[in-house]
Amino acid sequence: MATQIILPKLGQTMEEGTIVEWLKKEGDEVARGDVLFQVESDKAVLDSEATVSGTVLKILQPKGSVVPVLQVVALIGDPGDDISSYVRGPESVVSGTPEKHAQPSAAHGQRTTDNGQSTTDHGPRTTDRLFASPRARKAAQEKGVDLAQVSGSGPEGRIVEADVLAFAEAARKATPLARRVAAESGVDLGQAAPSGPGGRIVRADVERLAPQPVLPAAPVAAAPAVGQTIPMAGVRARIAERMSASSQQTARVTLTAEVDATHLVEARTALKDAFAQELGFAVGYNDLLIAICARALREFPYMNARLEGNEIRLLEAVHIGLAVDTERGLLVPVLRDADRLRVVEIARGLRELVGRVRAGKAGPDDLTGGTFTITNLGMYGVDAFTPIINLPECAILGVGRIKPQPAVVAGQVAIRQMLWLSLTFDHRLVDGAPAARFLQRIVQLIEEPFLLLA
Repeated sequence: MATQIILPKLGQTMEEGTIVEWLKKEGDEVARGDVLFQVESDKAVLDSEATVSGTVLKILQPKGSVVPVLQVVALIGDPGDDISSYVRGPESVVSGTPEKHAQPSAAHGQRTTDNGQSTTDHGPRTTDRLFASPRARKAAQEKGVDLAQVSGSGPEGRIVEADVLAFAEAARKATPLARRVAAESGVDLGQAAPSGPGGRIVRADVERLAPQPVLPAAPVAAAPAVGQTIPMAGVRARIAERMSASSQQTARVTLTAEVDATHLVEARTALKDAFAQELGFAVGYNDLLIAICARALREFPYMNARLEGNEIRLLEAVHIGLAVDTERGLLVPVLRDADRLRVVEIARGLRELVGRVRAGKAGPDDLTGGTFTITNLGMYGVDAFTPIINLPECAILGVGRIKPQPAVVAGQVAIRQMLWLSLTFDHRLVDGAPAARFLQRIVQLIEEPFLLLA
């Protein structure tokens, strides 16, 4: 019997992936563990391995397809295995699901592990046969709940009474528009995380769970030609979604400050000279800025926070993200526990991390879990700008270029290395004066970087 190969869930936030390249073609022999195809998530390009040995009988999702996680993308088995139920009609080929008499696919009751292996269960994923307990059916009738929209948490995916009650409660707290979008997209409201006022589920909460339309993959390396249309897919779609959500869901305020970075420039030069041979590269300004922000976040924990429902959670770990321009678009690799690292350790870890990201080899964990982000446009001659908060973080620091200009020092005009900082924060989580004190501390550490030794 043919084995279904599904698109694995390669990270906690991954909901879909784009098939970048098939490394095996139909008719090829494969061994378990062979790289079968490459998939682009909203974070990175990763290899997906064959979970069984055999012959590639059918590729159901061609290169360029955008596929929901856990969806069947190929079949592996022995030559002569019957796969007619997958290829009889065009709809079967597109979705990768068999007709009713075949075994269920991932989207119709298949439980799947993160490494892409699958086991069949009997979850409530078909409209003609729903697996629900009698109490669940009774509750659904009383609450007016459509069981086809409810995800089951019982044994083998069975819908139990608690699932129905959770769905009904979520529906009660959802806005009318959110309920309509959920019904149209098949999203279980019980799975939606509310972000609206009073804990209400709003449209954006539903859209985060809704499957995305299948679009061709966006170009990765080639520059777009004049007149070319570029699909909103992959990383580009994720950037658009997250930036729009940040703009709509946060109460953004940006504070700017001009900083005398003369001593920072001197410190960077000294570190570059001292550790160039040991590291094999030069310590950069971003390394120092991460160390400075990590110290400030530890001292001002209300800036190292996120909004969870109606509560502000102050985070214990300090994980700092750095916005990086790549051929695939803007990505934010995260340096974990930055407050526990020396500048040299930050430099080494950041270089390795950014290298993986730009090579398309970063794992999902490299690009998730940040608590604060730095975005530096100084190398492009930008002085100041208003960065957009990287949800669900509380704030982001924008860094401009360092340039020599006249400044007053001890009553005298002198040429100093000046720098502009732009701190954008969410006013729902923190007020202006506390945010200003946090920025003031960053300014102090840039102007007197020796304080990092204290």
